[in-house]
Amino acid sequence: MTRTPDVSVVIPTCDRPDLVVRAVQSALAQTIDTIEVIVVIDGGDEATRAALAALRDDRLRVVPLPERGGAPNARNVGVREARAPWTAFLDDDDEWLPEKLAVQLAAARSARAPLPVVASRLLNRTPRAEFVLPRRLPEPGEPVSEYLTVRRGLFHGDGFIQTSTIMAPTELLRRVPFTVGLRRQQELDWTLRAVSHPDVELVMAAEPLVVWHQDEDRPRISLQSPWEAQFEWLRTSRPLLTPRAYAALAMSVIGSMAATTRSFRVFRTLLAEARRHGRPSLIDYVTYLQIWLIPPDLRHRLRDRLLDRRHGGQPPAPGASPADAVVADAGQPSDVVPPGLRAAHAEPTPATLGKPKPVAGGGRP
Repeated sequence: MTRTPDVSVVIPTCDRPDLVVRAVQSALAQTIDTIEVIVVIDGGDEATRAALAALRDDRLRVVPLPERGGAPNARNVGVREARAPWTAFLDDDDEWLPEKLAVQLAAARSARAPLPVVASRLLNRTPRAEFVLPRRLPEPGEPVSEYLTVRRGLFHGDGFIQTSTIMAPTELLRRVPFTVGLRRQQELDWTLRAVSHPDVELVMAAEPLVVWHQDEDRPRISLQSPWEAQFEWLRTSRPLLTPRAYAALAMSVIGSMAATTRSFRVFRTLLAEARRHGRPSLIDYVTYLQIWLIPPDLRHRLRDRLLDRRHGGQPPAPGASPADAVVADAGQPSDVVPPGLRAAHAEPTPATLGKPKPVAGGGRP
């Protein structure tokens, strides 16, 4: 490739050749072809190098690292290699729909801030169900930390961001790199730090543009982080969070990790932290109790069955957009599900966080 691409796609990977080939193919199949795809192989992995070499596309570059440094480090390396003004991330076990980058570039052009972070909804595909996240778009002036963390029901996903949905200016990603060594909440940590800059805003495209494969039988590093490390991250991140967001994270996210200890001392520690530095709501207390009382597998089965039933209980027909599978979320008013939940080729309807302007599709609680 000789001309400067419009978007650099960064995909970190390690020892998953079949999955990363699927991810790369979904990136190369975008409706805009002025892209480069940078696969950063995290440590020695000849099988992946061979699988990628077979793709034979001059838009694909492979950057092998001599030793493993983790996904945040691999993303930062990819950003340093990027030649485009925009960089988009794709995890090696996820897929993009063909219009993903085109929709996000259109949304970026309508943003008011000089450096918009553009994310989107996604189709969450588990072994038991399929449903769209986030279940609502942000409301006018809503703090980013509250949109991404505060629950309105017992299940996560009211507000949500995932790495494979993020496209951001390469300049911003070099100014605010991913935190190396952080094993969970990587995209939340990065987003909170990025939007703390006055020239940055978060824009959400209404369409689900990513397929997030949640194969729970496959080992995930992000599910193996000790709760103590995440609790320390929460404490250091307190300046970036409102009291409501701080309590929600302490009681739901950190609480779900710590609940496996079955320790009353840990239970009291997290509860005291949320009350001392946060502002818990009734739903936070209810969530915290059910996290400690109901086994995780049962919680996940109940969540997936409920959300799948709300969304019609059927996966998309072959060739259809995942948006076509979504009817409405019975746990929210009908106007929270925007008209923008439609086929990905339609005109995008972005929503902007933290700015006092109308939000397309945003409903009232």
